[in-house]
Amino acid sequence: MEGQIRVLVAKPGLDGHDRGAKIVARALRDAGMEVIYTGIHQTAEMIVNTALQEDVDVVGLSLLSGAHMTLFRDVTEILKERDMGDILVIGGGIIPEEDIPDLKDAGIDGVFGPGTPLEDIVKFIRENVKR
Repeated sequence: MEGQIRVLVAKPGLDGHDRGAKIVARALRDAGMEVIYTGIHQTAEMIVNTALQEDVDVVGLSLLSGAHMTLFRDVTEILKERDMGDILVIGGGIIPEEDIPDLKDAGIDGVFGPGTPLEDIVKFIRENVKR
């Protein structure tokens, strides 16, 4: 692979808790990736527009509010509609184990909960990014 992996870290919906997203963003940056952080309260449309404008390889979604089934799916559907299905999409936050298979069916390539070692997220991205 040539060049830095470009990762968009986004907080969809009304969830205002961004500490975990910032920690992950810093770990990815420290691992040599270029990270764009959108901040909180993003719509799926805003996230996809930023992914397009920034030409990212990865979209990382962080959510603690419990609306992951809707909001994560909205992002993956818009990515597919815009022919951007080659972007690796990962999600993290408070996500019940029983929701993970449905999220993966919806196009979320990896799901990481609280306590996931940051190295595991870095490794997953490096091994699965579609360049």
